[in-house]
Amino acid sequence: MKFGKVENPEDIDFNLPETHVDTIKTLNKEGDKAGFKDVRIGCAKWNRKDLKNFYPRGTKDELRYYSSQFNSIEFNGSFYRMYPEEQFKKWYEKAEDDFKFFPKVPRLISHLKRLNETRELTDDFIKNLLQLKEKLGMVFLQMPENFSPKFIERLDSFFAYWPKEIPLSAEVRHENWYADETVANEFYDVLKSRDIAHIITDTAGRRDLIHMRLSNTTAFIRYNGANHGSDYTRLDDWVDKLEEWQKEGLQNVYFFVHQNVEEASPLLSAYFIEKFNKRFKTDIQIPKTLK
Repeated sequence: MKFGKVENPEDIDFNLPETHVDTIKTLNKEGDKAGFKDVRIGCAKWNRKDLKNFYPRGTKDELRYYSSQFNSIEFNGSFYRMYPEEQFKKWYEKAEDDFKFFPKVPRLISHLKRLNETRELTDDFIKNLLQLKEKLGMVFLQMPENFSPKFIERLDSFFAYWPKEIPLSAEVRHENWYADETVANEFYDVLKSRDIAHIITDTAGRRDLIHMRLSNTTAFIRYNGANHGSDYTRLDDWVDKLEEWQKEGLQNVYFFVHQNVEEASPLLSAYFIEKFNKRFKTDIQIPKTLK
């Protein structure tokens, strides 16, 4: 993920901000302090070209192997084209039983149409991805950087139309969404009213996107490493932050690792899983080849 890339990551203050007061209110009201309900940690791609050196020699099916090592994928492939039902069926059959896909809403809907008159396209997308059945995780909508707060009604309409049976999360990138407190509050209210998870994107060049303001009991975190030594200490900080939120009632953790050079993503993911297991006494599998 090249978004937010900087030339000198050592100059960035990577300390995580304090938790927003609304996060505590939401978790206390809607959550359960007994423990996590669902935890998914993975990469954003499974192809051999990007995850160089991850696959053992002789691997014939990349998804089958990837799903035997990780419990989830932030599936960015669905952003670039509208895949037919048959393709989703094939992916369903190849993936392990406990595996989940987290598909991205196609750019035709979010970037080209900009949520304008997209109901038919949305229906087609949903119909096709339903072939993933129980392996369908949370879908995520990412809006382009030039999609400003003046279009908030389009977002609300899209959220209202989206079927409640399929969990949805959202990421906005225009700087004005978080620069103005009134705008940020209005956007948050829309997310809360529609039960849409508020994606947190941790990337070097856009520290405004680490808003720490959860709109429900799900933390959907898109972590972008900088191919720098700080990538690991940043992950340590996230384990601490998730422990803080778990004590307040956090239910679901969806944590996906990106890198400017993606071949390092499995290494970071494995490190994070190991730290997470130790802290929370979970037994999420650590990729074999990276132990």
